[in-house]
Amino acid sequence: MIDVLVVDDDFHVAEINAAYVQKTSGFRVVGTAHTALQAMQTLENRHADLLLLDHYLPDRSGLDLVRGLRQRGVRSDVIMVTAAQDVDVVEAALRYGVLHYLVKPFTFDGLRSRLDSYAELRRTLRDAGGEAARGQKQIDRIFGAVRAPADVPEAAAKGWARPTMDLICHVVAEAEHPLSAQDVAARAGISRSTAHRYLRHLQDSGSLRLTLRYGDAGRPEHRYAPVPDGPKGR
Repeated sequence: MIDVLVVDDDFHVAEINAAYVQKTSGFRVVGTAHTALQAMQTLENRHADLLLLDHYLPDRSGLDLVRGLRQRGVRSDVIMVTAAQDVDVVEAALRYGVLHYLVKPFTFDGLRSRLDSYAELRRTLRDAGGEAARGQKQIDRIFGAVRAPADVPEAAAKGWARPTMDLICHVVAEAEHPLSAQDVAARAGISRSTAHRYLRHLQDSGSLRLTLRYGDAGRPEHRYAPVPDGPKGR
C-alpha cells in the first residue's frame, strides 16, 4: 500500500481528497493536516510515501513546506493539488521535485490518473531493483512514468440547465469586478450552492476563469470573471 498524507487548509476539501485517495486501489490515507506545521509534525511521527499538498496554507506556502521537508531529509514524494496557477509557483514546484501538479477544481478521475501514474513510477523503480539502470530504454521508462497522464475524457454534462448557465455567464460578464459564488447567487436569484456548482463547471469548461482574493487571514476567496475574448457559455 502507498501511504498518503493529505494537506489542505479547508477541512471539507481535505475530507474529499482523502475519500478520493481511499477509493483508489493501492492507496491509503495515513492522516490529514490543515497547516504546514501540522503536516511537519505528522511526518515526524508517521511515514508517508506521498503528500497531496495544497499551496495555500495559513502558516506558510506548500512549496515552503516542501523546501523545509527536503532540508530535514524527508523524502516523501509530492503531488500538488491547488488552485495556484502562477508560472512562478509551477516553476518552483518543478525545481523542488514535485511529481504532478493538479489544479483545483478537479474530478476524481483527474486525481486517480495522477495517483495511478505515481504507482506506476514506484513499480518501475522497484523493478529496477536499486541497481544501475540497464540502458536508455529503462531510463526512458522511468522518466516516462512521471509524465502527466493523458487527459481523462469528460463525461457528457448532465443536469445542467442552459438558461441557468447563460444567466450566470451574463451576471459575471456584466459585473465590474470578479464575483464570488455568494455575489452571483444574490444577483441571479439562485441558491449559493447552485451558483457554486455552475461556476465550477463553467470554469472547468473554459467559459470563466478563477481569480483569488486575499483577505487579512484564512484561505483566499474564490472569485470568477469572464475569460478575455473567451466563450460565454458552453
